[in-house]
Amino acid sequence: MSDTQNNTGAKHPKGLYVLFFTEMWERFGYYLMLGIFSLYMIDSVENGGMGFSPVEKSSIYGTYLGLVYLTPFLGGLLADRVFGFRKSIIAGGLLMAAGYLGMALPGETAFYVSLLLIILGNGFFKPNISTLVGNLYDDDKYRNNKDAGYNIFYMGINIGAFVCNFVAAYMRINYGWGWAFGAAGVGMLVGVVTFIAGTKHVKHADIMKPVQKEDMSLGKIFSYVLLPVLICGVVGYVLPEWILGHPVLHSKQDDAFIFGCIPVVIFYTSLWVRASKEDKNPLGALLSVMFCVIIFWAVFHQNGDALTIWAKDHTDREMPAAVANVATKANMAQEVENHYTAHVSEAEFQSYIDSLVGVKDLWVEAKNDKAVKEIGALISLRTNSRNYFENLPKAQQPEEGKSLLLFSTELYQSINPFWVVLLTPVVVGLWGFLRRRKAEPSTPAKIALGMLITGLSTLVMVAAVSSISMGDEKASSWWLIASYGVITFGELCLSPMGLSLVSKLSPPRLTALMMGGWFLSTAIGNKLSGMLSGLWEGFENKSNFFFMNFGLCIFATIILLVLLRWLRHVMREKNIH
Repeated sequence: MSDTQNNTGAKHPKGLYVLFFTEMWERFGYYLMLGIFSLYMIDSVENGGMGFSPVEKSSIYGTYLGLVYLTPFLGGLLADRVFGFRKSIIAGGLLMAAGYLGMALPGETAFYVSLLLIILGNGFFKPNISTLVGNLYDDDKYRNNKDAGYNIFYMGINIGAFVCNFVAAYMRINYGWGWAFGAAGVGMLVGVVTFIAGTKHVKHADIMKPVQKEDMSLGKIFSYVLLPVLICGVVGYVLPEWILGHPVLHSKQDDAFIFGCIPVVIFYTSLWVRASKEDKNPLGALLSVMFCVIIFWAVFHQNGDALTIWAKDHTDREMPAAVANVATKANMAQEVENHYTAHVSEAEFQSYIDSLVGVKDLWVEAKNDKAVKEIGALISLRTNSRNYFENLPKAQQPEEGKSLLLFSTELYQSINPFWVVLLTPVVVGLWGFLRRRKAEPSTPAKIALGMLITGLSTLVMVAAVSSISMGDEKASSWWLIASYGVITFGELCLSPMGLSLVSKLSPPRLTALMMGGWFLSTAIGNKLSGMLSGLWEGFENKSNFFFMNFGLCIFATIILLVLLRWLRHVMREKNIH
């Protein structure tokens, strides 16, 4: 029997819970990797990291996040026309699992190949599982609960995102970076098995809609869109530096990404231009909202970069004694020793290193010498020690040679999903309460509200900066907790509502493709998040960094408010509320 036949009187189809747990495990792997990604890139090679500079780290972070959400354009298209949703989800999950496991291998080749596998896998997985959720609610008895269904689905995402960082911290502290990435791969494989086991509950929603005469053929899309993407990406990488002598943006990678997005943006615009009269307004409404949502993701996804650096370098992460006792027994505490090299200058430290062996070119002349390993350990210890103790007041520092027990930086990545799990029932209940009184905001109004609240979250971080003397003090963890709480409320108003809006307004044959368009806006926003985070070091007054983010959010909010009446009209035309 189909899922629909089995659920008479139920508010939500059984298939929702299959997709809930599949996405929970997929997000476990994805956010585990993302929570340690920036930290791994800036950690020293001697300590198992990549040893990248802060600017290089931000560029790679933004490019990776951008491409992860750019490939759903391709994955959504191929699912719509060729493979169907279920096959695409399984293939995407397996590719991502291979990528996470590959991240456990040392070396830059394994690093970049693994990122490519994750990027391609997410392209097949992400738009199609979200489309299946919407398709499950095409039945009239579930239709009115679609927004609530997406909120429930979104909570599953964040349960995985919350738990994963504790696993990441445990594996990294006790076994190293590679084991943490390996755990992400195992989580993704569990998600694939979960989906295959429950496929009977979603197969009736895996429907490929017939292609219409106004739709561009698959061959033309590859010729007119994907090939130009590659060409524009190469042009963006080479041309600015050749003509100007320097990149237009931060780096050649940034130029290549933005140039490569141009043909895809043109393609989605052409969908609107060539659309039938019936489809023109809905597609125009979706594209308008997607444009504004770029700014949301540009601010939101700084949590994995700029805010992670804030947590690492400017947040008091010392564990209370009661927590430290439990964490120590569970091997979950990060121990940082107040080594004397944390208090000497770079010149004094280098002189000390040279005096150990009397060889300035030690790394070249004696790579396998025991002294080299000893010096590598000293440098790693100095780096970790300096980074934490250099702006910690003397009164809070332990004696030299003694240690503090800290919350690992990646654990701060669990604050946002914690708030999502906590606030989702509140938000769903709020919309239900207003619906019963016929006062529920429209979906576009919820998105505009989410954008405004996101802007307010950046003001919390302005207050955090103002609460301390930068360079001499560390801020309380409660500032980050509060900021994440505010932005999470905004996220719950915006992100699941955006997925719901795509499902409601898209022409049925283009739903997965337009879901890919939603993730395209996420891709551009994600890349911008890395570019904005790359400006972090250039702001002497960090308050101005957060004021910049606030201004961007208010700009997008104003645009949405101006469009609100028209967006409501479009929804009424489609008999959608």
